[in-house]
Amino acid sequence: MKLISWNVNGLRACEGKGFSDIFTQLNADCVCLQETKMQQGQLDLDYPGYRSYWNYAEKKGYSGTAIFTRHEPLDVMLGMGVEVHDHEGRVVTHEFNRFYLVCVYTPNSQDELRRLDYRMAWDDDFRNYVLTLDQKKPVIVCGDMNVAHQEIDLKNPKSNRRNAGFTDEEREKFTQLLDAGFTDTWRYFHPTLEGVYSWWSYRFQARQKNAGWRIDYFLASNRLQPCLTEAKIHTDIYGSDHCPVELDLNI
Repeated sequence: MKLISWNVNGLRACEGKGFSDIFTQLNADCVCLQETKMQQGQLDLDYPGYRSYWNYAEKKGYSGTAIFTRHEPLDVMLGMGVEVHDHEGRVVTHEFNRFYLVCVYTPNSQDELRRLDYRMAWDDDFRNYVLTLDQKKPVIVCGDMNVAHQEIDLKNPKSNRRNAGFTDEEREKFTQLLDAGFTDTWRYFHPTLEGVYSWWSYRFQARQKNAGWRIDYFLASNRLQPCLTEAKIHTDIYGSDHCPVELDLNI
Protein backbone atom coordinates (compact mmCIF):
# COMPACT_ATOMS: atom_id res chain seq x y z
CA MET A 1 0.00 0.00 0.00
CA LYS A 2 1.37 3.39 -1.01
CA LEU A 3 0.41 6.52 0.95
CA ILE A 4 1.30 10.09 -0.01
CA SER A 5 1.05 13.26 2.07
CA TRP A 6 1.56 16.73 0.61
CA ASN A 7 1.06 20.28 1.84
CA VAL A 8 0.07 21.88 -1.46
CA ASN A 9 -0.03 25.45 -0.09
CA GLY A 10 -3.14 26.30 -2.09
CA LEU A 11 -4.52 23.51 -4.24
CA ARG A 12 -5.79 25.84 -6.95
CA ALA A 13 -2.32 27.33 -7.33
CA CYS A 14 -0.72 23.89 -7.20
CA GLU A 15 -3.07 22.62 -9.90
CA GLY A 16 -1.74 25.40 -12.11
CA LYS A 17 1.76 24.01 -11.49
CA GLY A 18 0.98 20.44 -12.58
CA PHE A 19 -0.75 18.89 -9.57
CA SER A 20 -2.96 16.54 -11.58
CA ASP A 21 -0.03 15.18 -13.57
CA ILE A 22 1.94 14.65 -10.37
CA PHE A 23 -1.05 12.98 -8.72
CA THR A 24 -1.30 10.52 -11.61
CA GLN A 25 2.44 9.82 -11.63
CA LEU A 26 2.52 9.12 -7.90
CA ASN A 27 -0.11 6.39 -8.37
CA ALA A 28 -0.84 6.11 -4.65
CA ASP A 29 -3.59 4.30 -2.80
CA CYS A 30 -4.29 7.36 -0.68
CA VAL A 31 -3.19 10.98 -1.22
CA CYS A 32 -3.54 13.22 1.83
CA LEU A 33 -3.43 16.98 1.29
CA GLN A 34 -2.94 19.86 3.66
CA GLU A 35 -3.40 23.61 3.25
CA THR A 36 -5.84 23.21 0.36
CA LYS A 37 -7.00 26.83 0.91
CA MET A 38 -10.32 26.37 -0.85
CA GLN A 39 -14.05 25.90 -0.36
CA GLN A 40 -16.42 23.38 -1.86
CA GLY A 41 -17.02 23.95 -5.56
CA GLN A 42 -13.97 26.12 -6.21
CA LEU A 43 -12.05 23.41 -8.06
CA ASP A 44 -13.29 20.27 -9.79
CA LEU A 45 -10.77 17.45 -9.37
CA ASP A 46 -12.02 13.99 -10.31
CA TYR A 47 -9.56 11.14 -10.73
CA PRO A 48 -10.73 7.74 -11.99
CA GLY A 49 -10.79 5.16 -9.21
CA TYR A 50 -10.58 7.70 -6.39
CA ARG A 51 -13.08 9.23 -4.01
CA SER A 52 -12.23 12.42 -2.15
CA TYR A 53 -13.18 13.64 1.31
CA TRP A 54 -12.65 17.27 2.32
CA ASN A 55 -12.52 19.29 5.52
CA TYR A 56 -12.81 22.96 4.62
CA ALA A 57 -11.89 25.79 6.95
CA GLU A 58 -14.68 28.19 7.80
CA LYS A 59 -12.35 31.05 6.85
CA LYS A 60 -12.10 31.28 3.07
CA GLY A 61 -8.70 30.73 1.46
CA TYR A 62 -7.23 29.27 4.64
CA SER A 63 -6.00 25.90 5.90
CA GLY A 64 -8.08 22.86 4.84
CA THR A 65 -7.33 19.15 4.38
CA ALA A 66 -8.45 16.37 2.06
CA ILE A 67 -7.92 12.68 1.36
CA PHE A 68 -8.18 11.04 -2.06
CA THR A 69 -8.50 7.28 -1.70
CA ARG A 70 -8.90 4.19 -3.84
CA HIS A 71 -10.15 2.23 -0.83
CA GLU A 72 -13.61 2.96 0.51
CA PRO A 73 -13.27 3.87 4.20
CA LEU A 74 -15.45 2.27 6.83
CA ASP A 75 -15.93 5.69 8.38
CA VAL A 76 -14.85 9.29 7.77
CA MET A 77 -14.39 11.82 10.57
CA LEU A 78 -13.78 15.54 10.10
CA GLY A 79 -11.99 17.31 12.93
CA MET A 80 -11.13 15.71 16.23
CA GLY A 81 -14.24 16.45 18.21
CA VAL A 82 -12.79 19.40 20.12
CA GLU A 83 -14.88 22.46 19.31
CA VAL A 84 -12.14 25.04 19.76
CA HIS A 85 -9.99 23.30 17.13
CA ASP A 86 -12.55 22.18 14.59
CA HIS A 87 -13.20 25.43 12.67
CA GLU A 88 -10.02 25.43 10.57
CA GLY A 89 -10.42 22.19 8.60
CA ARG A 90 -7.21 20.70 9.95
CA VAL A 91 -8.01 16.99 10.40
CA VAL A 92 -9.54 14.26 8.23
CA THR A 93 -9.61 10.68 9.53
CA HIS A 94 -10.42 7.53 7.57
CA GLU A 95 -11.11 4.24 9.27
CA PHE A 96 -10.00 1.20 7.26
CA ASN A 97 -10.15 -2.48 8.18
CA ARG A 98 -6.66 -2.65 9.64
CA PHE A 99 -5.88 0.92 10.68
CA TYR A 100 -6.94 4.55 10.97
CA LEU A 101 -5.41 7.12 8.60
CA VAL A 102 -5.27 10.65 10.04
CA CYS A 103 -4.40 13.57 7.76
CA VAL A 104 -3.42 16.63 9.81
CA TYR A 105 -2.33 20.20 9.23
CA THR A 106 -0.93 21.29 12.59
CA PRO A 107 -1.28 25.01 13.45
CA ASN A 108 1.82 27.16 13.05
CA SER A 109 2.95 29.03 16.15
CA GLN A 110 3.44 32.10 13.91
CA ASP A 111 5.76 35.08 14.11
CA GLU A 112 6.86 36.04 17.59
CA LEU A 113 5.23 32.79 18.75
CA ARG A 114 1.93 34.60 19.18
CA ARG A 115 0.02 31.34 18.74
CA LEU A 116 2.35 29.10 20.76
CA ASP A 117 -0.05 28.73 23.69
CA TYR A 118 -2.81 27.62 21.34
CA ARG A 119 -0.37 25.27 19.64
CA MET A 120 0.48 23.65 22.97
CA ALA A 121 -3.21 23.00 23.65
CA TRP A 122 -3.64 21.65 20.13
CA ASP A 123 -0.71 19.24 20.52
CA ASP A 124 -2.13 17.85 23.75
CA ASP A 125 -5.62 17.44 22.32
CA PHE A 126 -4.36 15.91 19.09
CA ARG A 127 -2.21 13.41 20.98
CA ASN A 128 -5.24 12.43 23.06
CA TYR A 129 -7.29 12.07 19.88
CA VAL A 130 -4.91 9.70 18.13
CA LEU A 131 -4.30 7.72 21.33
CA THR A 132 -8.05 7.19 21.65
CA LEU A 133 -8.09 5.84 18.09
CA ASP A 134 -5.04 3.72 18.82
CA GLN A 135 -6.91 1.90 21.57
CA LYS A 136 -9.22 0.51 18.86
CA LYS A 137 -6.76 -0.24 16.03
CA PRO A 138 -3.36 1.02 14.82
CA VAL A 139 -3.06 4.57 13.55
CA ILE A 140 -1.09 6.21 10.73
CA VAL A 141 -0.75 9.99 11.11
CA CYS A 142 0.44 12.05 8.18
CA GLY A 143 0.74 15.69 7.30
CA ASP A 144 2.46 18.98 7.89
CA MET A 145 3.06 18.86 11.63
CA ASN A 146 4.90 22.20 11.67
CA VAL A 147 7.84 21.05 13.78
CA ALA A 148 11.37 19.96 13.00
CA HIS A 149 11.93 17.39 15.72
CA GLN A 150 15.71 17.26 15.98
CA GLU A 151 18.62 19.40 14.80
CA ILE A 152 19.19 16.90 11.98
CA ASP A 153 15.75 17.86 10.64
CA LEU A 154 16.62 21.37 9.49
CA LYS A 155 19.53 23.06 7.78
CA ASN A 156 20.21 25.82 10.30
CA PRO A 157 19.18 24.67 13.77
CA LYS A 158 21.19 27.17 15.77
CA SER A 159 19.88 30.28 14.04
CA ASN A 160 16.30 28.95 14.13
CA ARG A 161 16.20 28.17 17.83
CA ARG A 162 13.05 29.73 19.30
CA ASN A 163 11.53 30.28 15.86
CA ALA A 164 8.11 28.79 15.16
CA GLY A 165 8.53 25.12 14.36
CA PHE A 166 11.76 24.70 16.30
CA THR A 167 10.95 25.78 19.83
CA ASP A 168 11.78 23.51 22.74
CA GLU A 169 8.09 23.39 23.57
CA GLU A 170 6.99 22.16 20.12
CA ARG A 171 9.79 19.63 19.92
CA GLU A 172 8.95 18.28 23.37
CA LYS A 173 5.29 17.83 22.41
CA PHE A 174 6.39 15.87 19.36
CA THR A 175 8.63 13.72 21.56
CA GLN A 176 5.67 13.07 23.84
CA LEU A 177 3.63 11.87 20.85
CA LEU A 178 6.37 9.48 19.76
CA ASP A 179 6.89 8.25 23.32
CA ALA A 180 3.17 7.51 23.54
CA GLY A 181 3.65 4.73 20.99
CA PHE A 182 4.38 6.14 17.54
CA THR A 183 7.22 5.72 15.05
CA ASP A 184 8.63 8.52 12.88
CA THR A 185 8.76 6.34 9.76
CA TRP A 186 11.37 8.42 7.90
CA ARG A 187 13.81 8.12 10.80
CA TYR A 188 12.91 4.44 11.20
CA PHE A 189 14.39 3.80 7.75
CA HIS A 190 16.91 6.67 7.64
CA PRO A 191 18.02 7.28 11.25
CA THR A 192 21.09 9.40 10.50
CA LEU A 193 20.50 10.73 6.97
CA GLU A 194 21.12 14.48 6.81
CA GLY A 195 20.16 17.12 4.26
CA VAL A 196 16.75 15.74 3.24
CA TYR A 197 13.92 18.15 3.90
CA SER A 198 10.25 18.58 2.98
CA TRP A 199 9.78 22.37 3.20
CA TRP A 200 11.79 25.36 2.00
CA SER A 201 10.95 29.03 2.36
CA TYR A 202 10.11 30.86 -0.85
CA ARG A 203 12.59 33.51 0.26
CA PHE A 204 16.37 33.71 -0.12
CA GLN A 205 16.52 30.94 -2.77
CA ALA A 206 16.13 28.47 0.08
CA ARG A 207 15.18 25.52 -2.11
CA GLN A 208 18.07 26.05 -4.52
CA LYS A 209 20.40 26.13 -1.51
CA ASN A 210 18.55 23.24 0.19
CA ALA A 211 18.12 25.36 3.30
CA GLY A 212 15.07 23.40 4.36
CA TRP A 213 13.15 21.81 7.21
CA ARG A 214 11.64 18.34 7.57
CA ILE A 215 8.21 19.14 8.99
CA ASP A 216 6.04 16.72 6.98
CA TYR A 217 5.69 13.27 8.50
CA PHE A 218 4.25 9.82 8.43
CA LEU A 219 3.92 8.48 11.97
CA ALA A 220 2.71 4.94 12.62
CA SER A 221 1.66 3.06 15.73
CA ASN A 222 4.71 1.11 16.87
CA ARG A 223 2.96 -2.22 16.35
CA LEU A 224 2.81 -1.46 12.62
CA GLN A 225 6.60 -1.51 12.31
CA PRO A 226 6.64 -5.06 10.83
CA CYS A 227 4.34 -3.80 8.05
CA LEU A 228 6.51 -0.82 7.03
CA THR A 229 8.50 -1.28 3.83
CA GLU A 230 9.84 2.19 2.88
CA ALA A 231 9.58 5.91 3.57
CA LYS A 232 10.44 8.52 0.93
CA ILE A 233 10.64 12.29 0.59
CA HIS A 234 10.12 13.44 -3.01
CA THR A 235 12.47 16.42 -3.09
CA ASP A 236 12.38 16.41 -6.91
CA ILE A 237 8.66 17.28 -7.03
CA TYR A 238 7.75 20.97 -7.16
CA GLY A 239 4.42 22.81 -7.18
CA SER A 240 4.46 23.96 -3.55
CA ASP A 241 6.94 25.15 -0.96
CA HIS A 242 6.57 21.61 0.45
CA CYS A 243 7.27 18.37 -1.38
CA PRO A 244 5.29 15.13 -1.07
CA VAL A 245 6.30 12.51 1.49
CA GLU A 246 5.52 8.80 1.14
CA LEU A 247 4.99 5.72 3.25
CA ASP A 248 4.88 2.23 1.75
CA LEU A 249 3.58 -0.64 3.80
CA ASN A 250 2.43 -4.22 3.43
CA ILE A 251 -0.91 -4.38 5.20
